[in-house]
Amino acid sequence: QVQLIESGGGLVMAGGSLRLSCTVSGRTFSNLAMAWFRRAPGKEREFVAGISWSGGSEFYADSVKDRFTISRDNAKKTAYLQMDSLKSEDTAVYYCAADYRLNQRISRSQGEYDYWGQGTQVTVAS
Repeated sequence: QVQLIESGGGLVMAGGSLRLSCTVSGRTFSNLAMAWFRRAPGKEREFVAGISWSGGSEFYADSVKDRFTISRDNAKKTAYLQMDSLKSEDTAVYYCAADYRLNQRISRSQGEYDYWGQGTQVTVAS
């Protein structure tokens, strides 16, 4: 059983920064492709960023490119999402997702991820 636990959400002023963490338990972390999604109020859940199992490839949604950085520490079994220059439109519940089948691919499709965290709220005040 794979469990993903997110942390690091909170309230921040526009222009500020937050770092989200996603710690994995239950299986080998280094074989997992990891991603972050978010659901803003009244909107569908959307892809934010993804990283391959090796960490060699990253992909970002256009809306967060150059502001957010995804990374991973295999020794700590944790993926991170560093969020800088936050905007009010970044307000959402952020979800960590993982899958073993993607290997070096990064998918923007929610359906390709088998494992999900419970979500952490990020609120950006303007």
